[in-house]
This record gives sequence, structure tokens and C-alpha cells, in this order.
Amino acid sequence: MKDKAFQLGIIVGRFQTFHTGHLDMVEKACNVCRRVGIFIGSSQESGTLKNPFTYEARKKMLQKVFGSRVEIYPLPDIGVGNNAKWGDYVLQNVRRRFGKTPDLLVSGKETRRIDWFDSSVGVTVAELYVPKTIDMSATRMRTFFLEDNRADWQAYTPPALWDDYDSMRQTVLAAKDNLETDSL
Repeated sequence: MKDKAFQLGIIVGRFQTFHTGHLDMVEKACNVCRRVGIFIGSSQESGTLKNPFTYEARKKMLQKVFGSRVEIYPLPDIGVGNNAKWGDYVLQNVRRRFGKTPDLLVSGKETRRIDWFDSSVGVTVAELYVPKTIDMSATRMRTFFLEDNRADWQAYTPPALWDDYDSMRQTVLAAKDNLETDSL
């Protein structure tokens, strides 16, 4: 195996639902990291318009696309938003799962996330910011399900998930009227 620049890279995301923008971000992480840990945020939440899929369903999507190339873990919300307290919580979860601090945070949002770790004294985590080159969001992907627009959904979905369209659509339709959410 060729040497990679980073030992452990992490990605934090809700993946409600997984799309090619996510795919691009995870592939870039896999290219530069020996191990990639994906932490599925809002893992405690499902059945809502914003978070229709369970943690288990989102984990299954990622496994279908990446197999054993990534390690996937739940990351329940703690109600503090994107700040250093959240970053401490993320690091605590990473250390519990991997026994070490990550050396790379891979982020695909427009807002930089490295300030999550500002309160962690002595912690150095690099950031790989993956600019949004694919104009897609999970919200728009869920809209494709609501409109029964399989063609556009497939255009932004890895082929490994195409056979799941009908069951995924049913999940989104069942959750569409539930606007309550605890996730931030």
C-alpha cells in the first residue's frame, strides 16, 4: 500500500441523503488518509423532513458505496451547534473509536470547520476543505424523492444506491409532514 499523507482523517455529516458531493469529499479523504472515519451526525434522529433516514440506513448507504474503505460511527447531537464545545465532543468520540486524535478533518461545507478544535490545547488537526464543485444538497435530493424525480436523483447518486430508490423514496414520503427536529 502506498504511503498516504495522513494516518486518520475524519468526516462529520448527516448524509440525509448521500449524494455525489459527499462522494467527492469521501473519495478525497480516502486518497490522502490511511484510515477514514465517518461520523454520522444527528444519528439519534429519523422520521422527520430534515432527517428522514435512520442512522442504520445512512450507514448502509455509505457501506454500499465504500465497503471497508471507511469506518462509520454514530454521532448524536448534543444541542450546542458548530462551536468548540461541539469540536471537543467530536474529538472525544474519535478518540473513543480510534484510540487517537485525528490528524485531518475533511470538510465539504462552505463554512470552515477547523475552529471546532480551538479549545483543545495541544491538538493539531489539519483541514482538507473540499470546495463545492457539485451543485447539490441533501435537501434538494430529498425534493427529488418528493417529486418522484428518479432521473435527477440518479444524476447525483452513486450507482451502488440506484436500486434503493423506491424504498428511500417511501422513507422520505413517510417523513415529509414531520417538521419537528432536534438537530441543529
